[in-house]
Amino acid sequence: MPNRIKVGLLTHAGGAHVGAYLQALAAADRCSEVVLADPDDRWEQDARRVLGEKLKHVSRDHRAALREHKPQLALITMEARLAPPIIDATLEADCHVFAEKPACVRAEDFAPLVQKADMKHRYLMLALANRTNPEIVAAREIFASKKIGKLYGIEMHLIADQTRLTRPSYHQQWFAQKARAGGGHLIWLGIHWLDLAMYITDESISEVAGFTTNVGGQPIDIEDSATAALRFEGGTLGTVTSGYYLDKGYHSHIKIWGSDGWILIEPMKDQPLSWYTTKGEDAGKVQTVDEPKEPRGYTPFVSEAIRACADMGEPPINNAHSLRALKTVFAIYTSADTGRTTKIQ
Repeated sequence: MPNRIKVGLLTHAGGAHVGAYLQALAAADRCSEVVLADPDDRWEQDARRVLGEKLKHVSRDHRAALREHKPQLALITMEARLAPPIIDATLEADCHVFAEKPACVRAEDFAPLVQKADMKHRYLMLALANRTNPEIVAAREIFASKKIGKLYGIEMHLIADQTRLTRPSYHQQWFAQKARAGGGHLIWLGIHWLDLAMYITDESISEVAGFTTNVGGQPIDIEDSATAALRFEGGTLGTVTSGYYLDKGYHSHIKIWGSDGWILIEPMKDQPLSWYTTKGEDAGKVQTVDEPKEPRGYTPFVSEAIRACADMGEPPINNAHSLRALKTVFAIYTSADTGRTTKIQ
């Protein structure tokens, strides 16, 4: 029988994507039971409805839940400003961590948590859930096989709706306030594309030159528009545009050019992956990967995280890559604030 583990869901009234995480935990066959810790009593009813008998304990205290019920993995989804002490307490309890991003308002607050996780041989996984989407898995395999040759350049954008920013209720939420969230669109959504660019190519971003602004003029102190030029460790250059511009929906793509071809990822389309190579029997033809779009999102990513913790296998994102994504975002913010290019250490 495969190993199964107890998972703690540590959250509060402002926890992001809790509904999606409940669905993911319900579907995860390697999760034997769930402990919910929610001091605001916001999520118990939802948890009982979705998890059924899988929900074994409910607590109003995060630390007490860790101490009394000893989960092997804690899924932490909290306001970014509040998350680091709870992550620290979870690691102190020798528990693996799955953290909803951004999980901090400064990379300097996350770095010592990664150091502690490494020291304790625990996973600290940031919830960059697009990694397990079928088109991303396929794109990573195509790139690793050298079918498009040497990496030449990357262009990406992730654009969401401006409409949400016009609502007074949104203005009061933590992710619309920089002191509580660390930033705006770039740290909430753009971080996914920055991580994927590095994950697919297996190259870190080493230097950035960025700009941020509030182009829509809403009464919020986060950016709704960010753009950056990127230098990868191998010398490749790239760009990212991250913003709230639309009335509804998303525009998104990642384009990767190589010496022998290209890869185009358009996740919102029915056929999200196409690619081209100048080599082999299909040279000169635009090819697609006929993979189903599902499963995607939080459910498969959470399942992979639980499996990794149960078996001490390879996690869907490792500790170093979690920190790398955050460092990249905050380096862009530093560049925008200082008007200078910023190197990522």
